[in-house]
Amino acid sequence: MPRFFNPTDVAAPLGAYSHAALSEGGGRTLHVAGQVGVEPDGTVPDDVGAQSELIWRNLAAILKAADMGIEDVVKVNAYLLSPDDLPAFGAVRSRWLGDCRPASTLVYVSGLVKPELKVEVDVVAMKP
Repeated sequence: MPRFFNPTDVAAPLGAYSHAALSEGGGRTLHVAGQVGVEPDGTVPDDVGAQSELIWRNLAAILKAADMGIEDVVKVNAYLLSPDDLPAFGAVRSRWLGDCRPASTLVYVSGLVKPELKVEVDVVAMKP
């Protein structure tokens, strides 16, 4: 199980994440490629919230395939097109992560691989 760090001599995290995650020992580490909000049939919802939901559903399925779960995520990188999308993305992210507080980075970008995409997320997970 990863250990998370938020030292008291560093400003508290600005959101639902930890400053650092430590993976020790002979565990398994899974690096998940950036996931986007695309349905299995290739369709893309217009709404950032719906795209975010698909992303986290995909991440959960990928983690499950590796015999892991959301609780094993130690790092999240998120890429959004607009600050206006943060509330919808954040609500979905918080629901999926629950009490898990992985180290996280959020970046606003000018575009993703396809123009209809509004958000992309990649994660690293670790399990003993």
